[in-house]
Amino acid sequence: MSEYKLPRGIVISGTGLWTPPESISNQELVAAYNAHAALYNRKYAAEIEAGEMAPKLESSAEFIEKASGIKSRYVVAREGILDPERMRPYLPERADNELCLQAEMGLAAAKLALEKAGKTPEDIDMVIVGASYLQRAYPAIAIEIQAALGVEGFAFDMEVACSSATFSLQRAVDAVASGSARAVLVVNPELASPQIDFTDRDSHFIFGDVAVASVVERRESCTADTAWEVLGTKAQTVFSNNIRSNFGYTARAADVDPFGPGKLFRQNGRRVFKEVCPMAAAHIEAHVRETGSEPAEVRRYWLHQANINMNNLIAKKLMGDGANAERAPIVLDRYANTGCAGSVIAFNLHSDDLQPGDRGVICSFGAGYSIGSLVLEKISL
Repeated sequence: MSEYKLPRGIVISGTGLWTPPESISNQELVAAYNAHAALYNRKYAAEIEAGEMAPKLESSAEFIEKASGIKSRYVVAREGILDPERMRPYLPERADNELCLQAEMGLAAAKLALEKAGKTPEDIDMVIVGASYLQRAYPAIAIEIQAALGVEGFAFDMEVACSSATFSLQRAVDAVASGSARAVLVVNPELASPQIDFTDRDSHFIFGDVAVASVVERRESCTADTAWEVLGTKAQTVFSNNIRSNFGYTARAADVDPFGPGKLFRQNGRRVFKEVCPMAAAHIEAHVRETGSEPAEVRRYWLHQANINMNNLIAKKLMGDGANAERAPIVLDRYANTGCAGSVIAFNLHSDDLQPGDRGVICSFGAGYSIGSLVLEKISL
């Protein structure tokens, strides 16, 4: 495990949340999927009858909500997703001299975070983009956002699946603590919908698109009325194949379809639930105690928003009978799983009501396996 005893005085001074203007309900998604399944089953009726292929089973909105807690999701382009003959978003390619879509999403969230923190691009020395999926290999999306904002200094991308936000926040905290940056802008633009196999009954409902951003700086430079002091950061990785995406450029060298079976997101959900829940709960419990609190005393947990059953179980392990939606808020019902952004969305939407001295934990867990956490305390300035 990676753990660092921080000097007091490093804060998250502002966050920003950009939500796509379009959303898709479970009912709409299921209608499109079931229509696609009917087309598929008619097309391959002979092969299915001969036992050479399996039919596609229908889905239901009730199944999705019971399995995940998800009721709807935001996407950057819904039309193509709901076309039974297309089953993927339509995102027109942009010229190299145009801002790419992922940078555009991140830029919108970044401006909101800077505004909330009372910062200008001149105050920022470092930009990190952390995301589960990156639109391209290079140039870095972070450098594109840096240029669009007019930030001097340096920027880079990092990818640790659903822990990319917490891991990038830890890198930002480390940079400010070491003095290599006065302030760091962390941007988490999750453009997940192009990576979803909307023809797969078991996963077509899981993800949504969104962008969040955070400003990390020293307490003495913070001009906001309140901020969240970082009491500690903790990261952990344990290799697992139970969540995997094999999409990549080497497919052309293997003479296989880069979008074929097994190339997009897939997971063994039962194994993930069984293995990640106790791992995440133990990680958070240890981290909270290392920073001088007991888990049941923590005022709020902003947990990774992948599955409501996972969150409820982890919250119960940490808080016992005190666990409830107020102390461990859920946003996945309307945002779905937004990759690494979910815990930061929860923090953005459910932190202003807390009082100075209250403590909370931002925690993510996902593919890798990877777990990242920050223990925070609200302060008045």
